[in-house]
Amino acid sequence: MPLQRYDKEKILDVCLNVFARHGYANTSTSMLAEAAGISKALIFHHFKSKKDLYLSILDRCFEKGRIEMGFDTLFENHDFFAAKEKSSIIKFHYYKKNPDLMKIIREAFYATPDELKPEIKDKYGKLLAENEKEWKRLFEKVPLREGVDREQAFRLVMITLNYFDEKYLSDIANEDELDEKYLQSFLEERNSFLSMIRFGIEKKERKH
Repeated sequence: MPLQRYDKEKILDVCLNVFARHGYANTSTSMLAEAAGISKALIFHHFKSKKDLYLSILDRCFEKGRIEMGFDTLFENHDFFAAKEKSSIIKFHYYKKNPDLMKIIREAFYATPDELKPEIKDKYGKLLAENEKEWKRLFEKVPLREGVDREQAFRLVMITLNYFDEKYLSDIANEDELDEKYLQSFLEERNSFLSMIRFGIEKKERKH
């Protein structure tokens, strides 16, 4: 049954599935309209363009994810590294439950279509900066060795964590690969890298 004018949320849900399946570049407005069971004119009644529709879906993914994953309470944790691990576990289970959302996030931020790069940088740059500011605030509680620059230490840790975030999203081709065995292996490898950063890699020779 065709969607009515007021079913904007349903249009977003259906179009999210189409974008996730085919990617932004390979999705046409005709495909979106057909999947939603409405005319292209009605699509453009709600959204100015395919780009506007995609960004609206991305907005909705962010807002829905922020609420359902409970990230607003995550920063109440007093341990930076424990909070980061908890964040990864939460995201893992959320992406397993919402595989199409994961595909949209992966494309938007790790394989950004050229047409969308300016909008995504402008639209989400500030949001991501605010998120990083919260992590930095939590990192302030990490005790560091004398002489270690806190800003540099934070940068090093975040570079490592961002590498694993990107690796995680690129490793997972579909939701069937999101199992507990993969999660455990992922966390063990990431924590091994973090341990090397936290505790050092060079063996100190005893002075005679």
